[in-house]
Amino acid sequence: MLASYTGNGEKQKSVATHMSALPEIQSEAFKQAVLRSERIRILGMLGTLALLLTIGTVRALLIGTSVEIGLLPRLFWLVGCFAVYESLMLVRVNRRINSRQDFPAWVWSVNLFVETMFPTVGLILLTKTPVLGPYRALVAPAVLAYFFFIILSTLRLSPLLSRLTGLFSSAGYMAVTAYTFWHYPFTEGAFSLPVYVTYAIMILLGGFIAGAVATEIRKHVIASLQEAETRRQIERIEQDLSTARSIQQGLLPSRPPAAAEFDIAGWNLPADATGGDYFDWQELPDSKIAVSLADVSGHGIGPALVMAVCRAYARSSFSTAKDLQGIMGHINELLVNDLPSERFVTYVVALLDPVKSQVQLISAGHGPLLLYNAARDEFQNLEPQGIPFGLFPGFPYGSPHHFEMTPGDMLVLTTDGLFEWANAEDEQFGLARLKAAIQASRDRPAAEVIAHLYTSVKEFAGGTQQQDDLTAVVLKRKSSL
Repeated sequence: MLASYTGNGEKQKSVATHMSALPEIQSEAFKQAVLRSERIRILGMLGTLALLLTIGTVRALLIGTSVEIGLLPRLFWLVGCFAVYESLMLVRVNRRINSRQDFPAWVWSVNLFVETMFPTVGLILLTKTPVLGPYRALVAPAVLAYFFFIILSTLRLSPLLSRLTGLFSSAGYMAVTAYTFWHYPFTEGAFSLPVYVTYAIMILLGGFIAGAVATEIRKHVIASLQEAETRRQIERIEQDLSTARSIQQGLLPSRPPAAAEFDIAGWNLPADATGGDYFDWQELPDSKIAVSLADVSGHGIGPALVMAVCRAYARSSFSTAKDLQGIMGHINELLVNDLPSERFVTYVVALLDPVKSQVQLISAGHGPLLLYNAARDEFQNLEPQGIPFGLFPGFPYGSPHHFEMTPGDMLVLTTDGLFEWANAEDEQFGLARLKAAIQASRDRPAAEVIAHLYTSVKEFAGGTQQQDDLTAVVLKRKSSL
């Protein structure tokens, strides 16, 4: 449904909006559509006037009598007055379109009354034509002019105005009929009163049929406006998501840290435009490097915001403290206060001393933590020391894992999106295949190890859609030359 619109301080509404029960009629977009359609209707009205004037002039000059030719000035006067009125109305409509303001109700009412007076005045003039006579004029083809006005009224996109056009036209015809019966004697060849009443009923019925047509036109216009508004909203959302994705990707490290003996690489691919995974590394004042990876529950805009907050807390904590257990507890306390109950963050950090090739690792509910030993060609599974961030305040995290990395050794940290990606048979990639892919690429640089992991998972998935964010970090001790 289109959003409701209220003009600045305007208390009056158009007839179309005031009388309609449909809430969509009050949208700004629909009001603009009504005004644009009104402009088309007026142009159609001016074209109809020109056509009627041409037909009347040609008829009078070719086959008309001197009396009919004598009535031409009156016809030109009547059509000219109405054309000037419609032209002025067209100017006003264009101004309202440009200012994006609707007409007040009285303008539509006066405009409707004036327009339906034109065929009525023309019919009165026709009854004074000696060639036809007053009663024959009431059933002459000129009566069809009422139907031109009724048909064009559908472009107002208001069933009410179409019905009122038929009602006013029928009333005008009956007024001319009553005037004729009152002022002129009943002559031979004139029809009885029921015939003229039938004409009035047909004109009235034409207005109600036009109202039904206007209803259908309005439905289509509203549907088109809703579709266009939906497309615009989707485009705005896509633009916002694209901006958010650019910002989020900008938070990820753009180059590896300075560590001569180590090859460090990270990679992230969200399932949506934005995601809840992230990796980071931070070079600390004591020359150590904090390499971290986190996975916020869920994916999309919400987790992306949590991811940014978690990254900020972690960076500020590592810059002010060195005790890993204290840092983990501090980050947890901050996130407990910030996160809703359904959100949590699994987090792991490896504190690398590149000079001594030593690593301290601590995990808040994140796994797997795969330490590959190149000399033995085997993995060591490291267990988390505590629960994810954001669940319980005051939770004490255990002592970090300590290990030394020798040439060729790798610490591989991934989020569950990689090993839980399932194929068409709903079989997950799993840890065994993850380890096999790491072993198969053990002699490659860290970035190529990650690329091989992703390629292996994609081939296994066989075209199934990515359901979760993918993130991986590889910290590798370079092999000796």
